[in-house]
Amino acid sequence: MPFKSPDALLPLTPVAFEILLALAEEDLHGYAILQAVEARLAGLLPLRTGTLYRSLARLLDDGLIDEVDGADTADERRRYYTITGHGRTVAALEADRLAGQVAAARARRLLPARKARP
Repeated sequence: MPFKSPDALLPLTPVAFEILLALAEEDLHGYAILQAVEARLAGLLPLRTGTLYRSLARLLDDGLIDEVDGADTADERRRYYTITGHGRTVAALEADRLAGQVAAARARRLLPARKARP
């Protein structure tokens, strides 16, 4: 299947972006992705299994993630997912787009100015 250009996939949904963030560190199975998103967001983005698996299917279709073999794990029935190079590119563009929105919000005093780090 031909890939869509990275710009054509933006903006990502919040759920899709969170899945790519979770997979940016390591390959995970669906339930582990769910746990990673919940741990990072502490309930700010409720994620149900149906929503997760529909999002995974879309990310697979768009070539942003791939299924990988989980045969060396304790439960061979679990499907593991990995972020692709195309997925990393799209996630980085989305992060940059969101950073621009945050900068605009700060410029308009909707968010406090960032404190300098020591």
